[in-house]
Amino acid sequence: MPRSTINKQPSAINNSVLTVADRLHSAAIHLLRRVRKQDMATGEGPARLSALSVLVFGGPKTLKELAAAEQVQPPTMSRIVAGLERSRLVAITKDPDDARRMRIAATPKGTRLLQKGREMRIAYLAGQLERLTPDELSQLGEAVEILGRLLQNWG
Repeated sequence: MPRSTINKQPSAINNSVLTVADRLHSAAIHLLRRVRKQDMATGEGPARLSALSVLVFGGPKTLKELAAAEQVQPPTMSRIVAGLERSRLVAITKDPDDARRMRIAATPKGTRLLQKGREMRIAYLAGQLERLTPDELSQLGEAVEILGRLLQNWG
C-alpha cells in the first residue's frame, strides 16, 4: 500500500481494499490466538515470551529499549525481566558504555526455550495446514509471499 494511504480516513480508501484489510486483520488475530496456545507448554507467560523474543532476535537491550519495543512502561518491563532472570532465561550485565545502565540479553537457555516454543507453534500450524488441498496450500503460500513483500516495504 502506498505510504499516502497510511493517514487516509477509511472512507477515502477503496471499499475492496477495506474489505480485504478487515478480513486479514480478523484472520491474523484468530491465527495468533490459536498458535499462541502452544506457548503454554513452555511454562512462561505471553509477556515474558514476547520480551524474550525481542532479545533473542534483536540482541541485548537496555530496560528502556526493551520496554519501548514491547510498548510497556519500564516498571512493567522491570517485573517481566525479573521473572525471566529468576528462570535464568536472561542475563543482566552492566552496560560497557555506561555503568549506570544495565544490558539485558537472552541466555542460551532462553534462546533454546524460545526456539522450542517456535517449533511447537509451527508444528501445530503445519498440522492444521495439512487439511488443505495442494491447490489451497499453494494459494496460501503465494498469499504469504505477497504479505512478506508488503511487510518488507511497510512504512
